[in-house]
Amino acid sequence: MAPRNQTLTLLEVLAEIRLSRAAFYRMRARGKAPQCMKLPNGQIRIRRSDLDAWFANCEVAPC
Repeated sequence: MAPRNQTLTLLEVLAEIRLSRAAFYRMRARGKAPQCMKLPNGQIRIRRSDLDAWFANCEVAPC
Protein backbone atom coordinates (compact mmCIF):
# COMPACT_ATOMS: atom_id res chain seq x y z
CA MET A 1 0.00 0.00 0.00
CA ALA A 2 1.29 3.47 -0.90
CA PRO A 3 2.02 5.93 1.90
CA ARG A 4 -0.69 8.57 2.36
CA ASN A 5 1.86 11.39 2.03
CA GLN A 6 3.05 10.11 -1.36
CA THR A 7 2.92 12.71 -4.13
CA LEU A 8 1.71 11.80 -7.59
CA THR A 9 2.60 13.42 -10.89
CA LEU A 10 -0.14 14.92 -12.99
CA LEU A 11 0.24 12.10 -15.52
CA GLU A 12 -0.23 9.49 -12.79
CA VAL A 13 -3.36 11.24 -11.55
CA LEU A 14 -4.79 11.66 -15.06
CA ALA A 15 -4.26 7.95 -15.75
CA GLU A 16 -5.95 7.01 -12.48
CA ILE A 17 -8.99 9.25 -12.89
CA ARG A 18 -9.13 8.74 -16.69
CA LEU A 19 -9.36 12.41 -17.54
CA SER A 20 -7.60 14.48 -20.17
CA ARG A 21 -5.14 17.17 -19.17
CA ALA A 22 -7.42 19.87 -20.63
CA ALA A 23 -10.45 18.61 -18.67
CA PHE A 24 -8.37 18.48 -15.49
CA TYR A 25 -7.23 22.08 -15.91
CA ARG A 26 -10.84 23.19 -16.55
CA MET A 27 -11.89 21.46 -13.33
CA ARG A 28 -8.96 23.05 -11.51
CA ALA A 29 -9.94 26.53 -12.77
CA ARG A 30 -13.47 25.97 -11.38
CA GLY A 31 -12.09 24.73 -8.04
CA LYS A 32 -13.42 21.20 -8.61
CA ALA A 33 -10.11 19.32 -8.90
CA PRO A 34 -8.10 17.75 -6.09
CA GLN A 35 -5.81 20.14 -4.24
CA CYS A 36 -2.52 20.54 -6.12
CA MET A 37 0.99 21.61 -5.26
CA LYS A 38 2.93 23.58 -7.84
CA LEU A 39 6.67 22.97 -7.62
CA PRO A 40 9.22 25.74 -8.27
CA ASN A 41 9.94 24.20 -11.69
CA GLY A 42 6.23 24.55 -12.61
CA GLN A 43 5.32 20.88 -12.33
CA ILE A 44 2.11 19.86 -10.57
CA ARG A 45 2.01 17.25 -7.80
CA ILE A 46 -1.00 15.89 -5.95
CA ARG A 47 -0.81 14.19 -2.57
CA ARG A 48 -2.33 10.70 -2.44
CA SER A 49 -4.38 11.76 0.59
CA ASP A 50 -5.80 14.77 -1.30
CA LEU A 51 -6.74 12.59 -4.28
CA ASP A 52 -8.39 10.01 -2.00
CA ALA A 53 -10.35 12.77 -0.21
CA TRP A 54 -11.43 14.20 -3.57
CA PHE A 55 -12.63 10.76 -4.69
CA ALA A 56 -14.62 10.39 -1.47
CA ASN A 57 -16.33 13.74 -2.09
CA CYS A 58 -17.24 12.70 -5.64
CA GLU A 59 -19.36 9.77 -4.50
CA VAL A 60 -23.04 10.04 -5.34
CA ALA A 61 -25.68 8.97 -2.85
CA PRO A 62 -27.55 5.82 -3.94
CA CYS A 63 -30.93 6.34 -5.57
